[in-house]
Amino acid sequence: MTEPIEGEGCGPHCACGAPGREQFLTLQPRPAEAAPVPQAGSTHSIEQVQIPAGTFLMGDSSGDRNPGDGETPLHEVAIDAFSIDATSVTNDAFAAFVAATGYRTEAETFGFSAVFHLALAAPQEDILGQPPGTPWWLGVRGADWAHPGGSESSIEGLGDHPVVHVSWNDAMAYCEWAGRRLPTEAEWEYASRGGLHAAKYPWGDAEVDDGGWRVNIWQGTFPRENTLDDGFLTTAPVRTFEPNGYGLWQTVGNVWEWCADWYDPTYYERSESANPTGAASGTSRVLRGGSFLCHISYCNRYRNSARSQNTPDSSMGNAGFRTVAL
Repeated sequence: MTEPIEGEGCGPHCACGAPGREQFLTLQPRPAEAAPVPQAGSTHSIEQVQIPAGTFLMGDSSGDRNPGDGETPLHEVAIDAFSIDATSVTNDAFAAFVAATGYRTEAETFGFSAVFHLALAAPQEDILGQPPGTPWWLGVRGADWAHPGGSESSIEGLGDHPVVHVSWNDAMAYCEWAGRRLPTEAEWEYASRGGLHAAKYPWGDAEVDDGGWRVNIWQGTFPRENTLDDGFLTTAPVRTFEPNGYGLWQTVGNVWEWCADWYDPTYYERSESANPTGAASGTSRVLRGGSFLCHISYCNRYRNSARSQNTPDSSMGNAGFRTVAL
């Protein structure tokens, strides 16, 4: 296997350092446009949580923000009531969408996706390359939602794990079929806070290992050794650990979750005070919540207010999504 070398922290698209699709396109030609999603009846199967209307303080109030991410200034935001998935969309739920529509994800149409080096399950010849700034990520031919580690992996026995290797565009295709939408960034943070005021984490301000592990993140020395103190190298079942005060499971850790908004690190300076929907345009979409690769020494974005981003066509082994009712 290709031996990764130490990098220098987060790259330009910091979903725990996940590279954007464009960093691999010199190695693999861009395919033709994917076919539109066939119309079909929805069988969206994820349990729903009703989030009450209210106001909250959006942004970092703990002082743990990452420079340049745009977690400040703190600002009060009012949110209307909405209904959101209790968990990330699972492999089983995404498989039902694919079975009903024949949809092919962008990882499948491009022919590759980003796999963390310790999760690789593919022959050496399937490795297309490694971005120089984040060499623990591999561009792997044949990696996709049904083969998360590469061609020699599968999702057998992982039906209750979050679907990964789905781009923002793929998540939107699922939403179109299901008659749903992605949450706005403000809705996502409001729901993740679980009714707690200005708390660092969904459960409060206690650290993740205070009294037992509360979240699926990296333990050990990133990116070479994971001591598995929380029990997982990659994804965990979506109902692992404890739900927050609203009944949402694993909004932080496990997998990043796509939001509807364009990413703009200066947006909070001009955000609307009620139901903000983000910047009018951009090149990357917002990701929230951190993943199983987050670590305090590298990517401490497993917090309610933490922000990240990637291009809408990018996919990786640590990003999925949850949806909101229209």
